[in-house]
Amino acid sequence: MTTTGTEDAEPFWDLEMRLSAALSLLAGFVGAAAYAHSAGYFVTFMTGNTERATVGAFLGDYTLARSAALLILCFVAGVIIASVCRRHLWTNHPHGATVLTTLALIGAVIVDFIQERQGVGIGLGPILLVAFGMGALNTSFVRNGEVSIPVSYVTGTLVKLAQGIERHMAGGSWRDWIGYGVQYGSFTLGAVIGGLVSLVVDGPFMLDAAVVGSALVAAYTWRADIRWVRRRQRREADAG
Repeated sequence: MTTTGTEDAEPFWDLEMRLSAALSLLAGFVGAAAYAHSAGYFVTFMTGNTERATVGAFLGDYTLARSAALLILCFVAGVIIASVCRRHLWTNHPHGATVLTTLALIGAVIVDFIQERQGVGIGLGPILLVAFGMGALNTSFVRNGEVSIPVSYVTGTLVKLAQGIERHMAGGSWRDWIGYGVQYGSFTLGAVIGGLVSLVVDGPFMLDAAVVGSALVAAYTWRADIRWVRRRQRREADAG
């Protein structure tokens, strides 16, 4: 998202910026929904899960340690599976990761429903699927084989935001930081929306709300896919 002087002439609110904002908002919303529905599990904050797993082991809270470790493994598995799908099933298709995330969330709702019918209550199983989906979502933007915009890595976003502000203060461009500001703001807005929804929606319906939100973003990213946009532009040109 950093820019050079020649890039200042390009539109700021371009396709990549719109998609990153939408996906960051989704990540914040789903993270808040999972946290509100579960016993305080993180599905986007793997740094926190790593600390919980380590501290839990030292304190003898092996349930906490095991749960946090499983969340990390599922998140990593989501990244791996989505990356394999990207290599073999889609290329530069933002909708691919969001579709996989939506399917994972649907699976979480199904598992949660089965557990509720069995009287198990809120379990870890559905949240593991949500963590898998969040891992997949982070593969939406890949450049040279690596993730270029991690949509749920808020700590890294804040670091890049602060560095961009410093570059601007040193004579750089406002574009050195505004993109990261939009990404962080979108994630925060998604978390706020998730928090507001949790005030009126309780229990497993929080996961249902997450599925609806993910499906809406998946539909948007499908329509915003660059190939779809070019195809639509060609149709409009032919019609004109």
